[in-house]
Amino acid sequence: MSTRIAFLKGHGTENDFVIVPDPDNSVDLSPAAVAALCDRRAGIGGDGVLHVVRSAAHPEARAMAGEAEWFMDYRNGDGSVAEMCGNGVRVFVRYLQHAGHVTEGDVRIATRAGVRSAHLAKDGDVTVGMGRARLPEGDVEVSVGARRWPARNVNMGNPHAVAFVDDLAHAGDLLAPPPFSPASAYPDGVNVEFVVDRGPRHVAMRVHERGSGETRSCGTGACAVAVAAARRDGADPAVTGTPATYTVDVPGGTLVITERADGEVEMTGPAVIVAEGEIDAEWLEDALR
Repeated sequence: MSTRIAFLKGHGTENDFVIVPDPDNSVDLSPAAVAALCDRRAGIGGDGVLHVVRSAAHPEARAMAGEAEWFMDYRNGDGSVAEMCGNGVRVFVRYLQHAGHVTEGDVRIATRAGVRSAHLAKDGDVTVGMGRARLPEGDVEVSVGARRWPARNVNMGNPHAVAFVDDLAHAGDLLAPPPFSPASAYPDGVNVEFVVDRGPRHVAMRVHERGSGETRSCGTGACAVAVAAARRDGADPAVTGTPATYTVDVPGGTLVITERADGEVEMTGPAVIVAEGEIDAEWLEDALR
C-alpha cells in the first residue's frame, strides 16, 4: 500500500460521502476500512464511500465498460456493499467533472443496479436517470414502538418501504432499523422512508438507510417516495399518460423527482465537492488492527 491515498469529501443534499479515486482498482477497500473512513469521530466521516473505478478494471463492471467508462463501487457507512445510491451518483458525476474526466452534458455511470444516465447542468444541478421502479406485490408493514403503518414496497435497484405518516416525529430517532413484516419481503434488509404531505405534489421525508442509519437525504428513497405518492394520488404516469413530478423535501435540502409515462424515473438535485486531501495509510492500517 502506498503511504498516501487520495480522497475527497462531497455531499448531495447533505448525504455525504468519502470519495476514493482509484481508476485501476488498486486500493483494497475492505468493509473494515470503509467503516473506519466513515467514522465521524475517528475517521473522515460519511454516510458511505464512493470508490471511483474504471469499469474495465472492476470484475463487477467489466461487462458494462462498453456503455460506461466509470463504475461507482458504492459502500454503505458500515462497510456493506450497496446496489445503488442516487445522491451518490450525483456526487460521483460532480467528482468526475472536478477531476476533468467529464464536462457539462450527458454521462453514463455503471452501478451494481445497472448503467445510469446523468446530465450535468450549467447551474451545477445533476439529473440522474434512475431507471424504472419495481413494485413487488404483497402487503408490508413497518413499525416504530407501538405505532404501525402499511408501507409501499418499491424497488429502485435497492429495496424501500415507504410509509405515509401524520408527523415525521413518529419515526422516532431512527438509530436502529425500523422493524418490518413480513421478514420475507426484504431478506437483505430495507431502506425505510417516513413521509408527510406538504402540499400538492409536495412531500417531506425522513429515512433510515440500510447500513447507514438515518441520513440527511436518500436519492433512491426520494424516488421511491415519489413513485409511492403517485400511486396513492391516482397519478400513475403509465395510466394517465402524463409525467408525475414531485418535490421531495429531505432534512438536507430538496430533490425534484419526475416519473415519465414510459416508467423512467429522473432525479434532479445539487452535488457539492467540499474538500480533498490524502489518507495516511499508516493511520488506516492502525485503524484496522
